[in-house]
Amino acid sequence: MRDNYKYLDSDYTYTDPNTGLLRNIVNIDNEQLLTAFESMKCSERLEELSKNPIKIKNSTSLLDIHNSKNPIKIKNSTSLLDIHKYLFQDVYHWAGQKRTVEISKQGKQFFLTAYFDKGFEYIEKLLVEYRKVEPENKSKIAEYLANLLDSINYLHPFREGNGRTQREYIRTLALEKGYILILNPPDNTDIFERYMSGTIDGDVEKLTKLINELLV
Repeated sequence: MRDNYKYLDSDYTYTDPNTGLLRNIVNIDNEQLLTAFESMKCSERLEELSKNPIKIKNSTSLLDIHNSKNPIKIKNSTSLLDIHKYLFQDVYHWAGQKRTVEISKQGKQFFLTAYFDKGFEYIEKLLVEYRKVEPENKSKIAEYLANLLDSINYLHPFREGNGRTQREYIRTLALEKGYILILNPPDNTDIFERYMSGTIDGDVEKLTKLINELLV
């Protein structure tokens, strides 16, 4: 998996200068332990967001069949911050805060922090258009969700935890239209690899096809 990130953090805003690890609430100074702790706590929070059945206006009976989940309500583009804060509240003091350092991956520069306001505004526009789509138009829903996912991934608003946050955001938007969408199934690495390939390469067509297949 292509996961070699590069960060411009000369002031050690997020990392401990001695260990090189992300500063964390419980002061873990071992990379493997921190990875395991972060994964465990985030998984627990994700499970909490998927516990309680809800009713969504204009939804289909499919939601009741699948015991639909109760996520954080998506109000606007900045609901990304709410989701991130919830998922990583046990691990990082800066959970729910926009990153202040620049990030690149595979030579690809993510959105510059100086222009974050414009990036969030663009996602807001996509969100407004998405909410105009009829629930019956599955292909158009998939197309909009793919564009939202690609834009959020390019924005990469957090120092860590972007993937998990954006997947929960997109899952919640799918629920609004009466669909279940799981982009990281525990028993299907092929789906996750296709998701990663689509986001890393900015391939909206590939993401649209994948999401259209997964919407149920």
